[in-house]
Amino acid sequence: MLGFYATSDSPISEIAEAKDVAGLRVIVGSGTNQEKILLEWDAENTKNGLEAVEFQYYDDDSASSLALQSGRADVSFGPNATGAYKAKADGQSKLVGLVDGGWPKKASIAVATEKGNGFAAAAQAGLNHLIDNGTYDEILNRWGLTTEAIERSELNPPGLGS
Repeated sequence: MLGFYATSDSPISEIAEAKDVAGLRVIVGSGTNQEKILLEWDAENTKNGLEAVEFQYYDDDSASSLALQSGRADVSFGPNATGAYKAKADGQSKLVGLVDGGWPKKASIAVATEKGNGFAAAAQAGLNHLIDNGTYDEILNRWGLTTEAIERSELNPPGLGS
């Protein structure tokens, strides 16, 4: 999942679709999937007469965090796991929207291993065991990642081309 994060005291409470980012100053990584989504949303908005997004790019996380906390940006848009961890660790930001990483399609984010090495099936079994005994939920809760939860681990789920 990809997440939109705003400062904890921001009046922005929800970003769910293209119109919600119209006119916002959004921090996004150059050449990323989230930039691709944001560019498509911005094109849709400007076609519909809405205000354009102001794209902001930073070379490092500290600079982007400073831009958000100082009010030079309205939201950041990136991998949700990273944003959730930062929000949980420092309490200075909040989740205001989730977007599937393959938007507009569903895309499962995964771990890859060398084909045929046997590790994939073992990792899947281990993760499913943690899901079954409740440890998985405890881990996600500890790190503020409950929105990332899956019901079962899958091997080779259908991809974006499916």
